[in-house]
Amino acid sequence: MKKSILIVLVLITVTSQAQVKKWTLKECVAHALENNISVKQSLLDLELTDIENLQAVGNFMPQVSMGANVSENTGLGFNPLTNNAQTTTFLSASGRVSVGYTLFDGLRNFKELQRAKISKMAAQFRLTKMEDDISLFVANNYLQVILNKANLKVLTSQNTITQDQLKRTQELVDAGVLPEGDILEIRANDASERQAIVNAENAVQVSLISLAQLLLIKDYQNFDIEDEGYDIVDEGIAKKNVYEVIEKAKENRAEIKIAEQNVALAEKDVQIAKSAYYPTLSAFFGYDTRFSNSASFIQDVDPNNPIIVREIGVVEDTGQTVIGEFPNTITRKVGADPFIDQLSQNDGISYGLSLNIPILNGFSVKSNVKRNQINLERSKNQLEQAQLDLESTVYQAYVDARGALKSYEAAESALESQELAYNYAKERYDVGFTNAFEFSQSKVKFDNAQIELNRAKYDYIFKLKVLELYFGIPAMELKF
Repeated sequence: MKKSILIVLVLITVTSQAQVKKWTLKECVAHALENNISVKQSLLDLELTDIENLQAVGNFMPQVSMGANVSENTGLGFNPLTNNAQTTTFLSASGRVSVGYTLFDGLRNFKELQRAKISKMAAQFRLTKMEDDISLFVANNYLQVILNKANLKVLTSQNTITQDQLKRTQELVDAGVLPEGDILEIRANDASERQAIVNAENAVQVSLISLAQLLLIKDYQNFDIEDEGYDIVDEGIAKKNVYEVIEKAKENRAEIKIAEQNVALAEKDVQIAKSAYYPTLSAFFGYDTRFSNSASFIQDVDPNNPIIVREIGVVEDTGQTVIGEFPNTITRKVGADPFIDQLSQNDGISYGLSLNIPILNGFSVKSNVKRNQINLERSKNQLEQAQLDLESTVYQAYVDARGALKSYEAAESALESQELAYNYAKERYDVGFTNAFEFSQSKVKFDNAQIELNRAKYDYIFKLKVLELYFGIPAMELKF
């Protein structure tokens, strides 16, 4: 019984621990990179390039094929061994092994192998870009949850102060020190704060669900994140010159690498297309053999009468007959040789070279070359456009980060001022020098200043991390 209770307690403990697990930002990013469908698609594209490379390597290997044929003939047919027509039923079989190898094809195989390697690099850069985009998307959603939680803490904390103020005001009203209108003003303010808290709680839940959906996590109720320990960590990127950041981005960003690889692919396509102008030289080798179970007829010397004498002519002058001796043969039917013996008796070998020289092909090669040259120019234009787009994007990210920093610093100053004003209003209200309405207005401004500081803080954190990513810091190494 005690053992059963202990097991139940352990299970309850494990379950409760699993429910309170809080995901860190790195855990969320790692989970997204492992499970995101777009990332999986990019990984499949990368695997396809391995197949392309395998096929390119296979082009350097000889082409080997084997074939066999078995047939049975009834009636008049030609014996495959003697090539004589005969009326009978016989079984025949043949086999062949052929080997072909391309000696020269205008270096097409070499160019296709080089293209396969470039294609793999391009797929790897596309995967890197996809991972960076997903990482930033996750980070943005993660920081949104933290912002909503921070705002909820502010509203909850300020409502706690309002509750205390409500009790104190009620006591002063009951004592006749303050008018009845003050307690009504505090109660109205408390109701507004409670409504804001409900809205903030909903915002937290909605942002958590949005993040969970992004991570493909279905257990929304038990999903939560670690919202402590995230602050502004500046690696000094924001203080660098914008053009230094732009040049660094051009060296490291996957967008440029992808465009560069596309240009290299287009160049290889032009070279592959031009290889069709050259002749193709191939070598071939073939081995074949055959078998038949049909009987055959042979001529043997008659052992009983080996010699026969025949007249072969007459001497013209004398009229004398000329005779000659000839072997006396008889026809004898014999069965087919054994299968193994026939394979060696009836085999044959063929080998040689094959040369194919293109002369006129309806301008198909020329058209293909021109088409690929146009694609090459288009790829170069796309590379130039990618560089311009990246320069513009990085410049905008730099301006956004600097602007977010100024907004954050301004929000800090505003909060300090509002906090002083709030404390002053509270002191005056406590001694009866100001009414509840004026105190509530000061408190609302202080609450809004805290919320605005939270917004400015996490907005700056995100924009700073975007800038660091453009500078070349990997997504998984960004510090928060």
